[in-house]
Amino acid sequence: VQAGRMTIDDVITKSAITMGTLMAVAALTFLFLPPALLMPAAIVGALVSFGVVMLVSFRRQINPAFVLAYAAIEGVFIGAISKVFENLYNGIVPAAVLGTIVAAATTLAAYKFFRIKVTNKFRRMVMIGTIAYAGVLFVNFILSLFGINLLFGTGTSIGLLLLFSAIGVGLAVFNLILDFDFIEQGVAMGADASQSWRAAFGLTVTMVWLYIEILRLLSYFRR
Repeated sequence: VQAGRMTIDDVITKSAITMGTLMAVAALTFLFLPPALLMPAAIVGALVSFGVVMLVSFRRQINPAFVLAYAAIEGVFIGAISKVFENLYNGIVPAAVLGTIVAAATTLAAYKFFRIKVTNKFRRMVMIGTIAYAGVLFVNFILSLFGINLLFGTGTSIGLLLLFSAIGVGLAVFNLILDFDFIEQGVAMGADASQSWRAAFGLTVTMVWLYIEILRLLSYFRR
């Protein structure tokens, strides 16, 4: 028995709660975490939040507690990694935040005004590309623990860095389109109100990814 139906207002409210939690924790981490703990916090936050993402994604029933736990843990990662980049390139974080907002707003406008239709083929291609991209990042992360950084090492050419980052931004934008389609289809079909939490979770994950990619892309131009 459904307790209610998924609505746009409900999705907006849940997204505001989720992203608000993330931004609050990120701000506290950015302002108060000691410099010596920034990288350890970023690494632990990234790994733990990835585990929570997998847990939430593969569960049939969405649990708001897990969504908010993800937001808080991801907030630690975002705050720590943002501080690392800000220490290296003064002013880069505000620029990355603005770029993320502009990219997301432009994607939403294009989705609505050009009436982009998400087909099964498009969805499969985006999912395959996303999994492949995540796999490459994961392998590079494991290798980096042993001192081998093939993608982001000091010897990596700027052309390769820009290309890989551009691919990441593109995939994040495509995933944002999938998120918009999920919300639109869920509202149209009268999905259970609990799916509003899944929609908020998906939007938050994608926005975080988009922010990180833009942050890294800007850093290449600042070198």
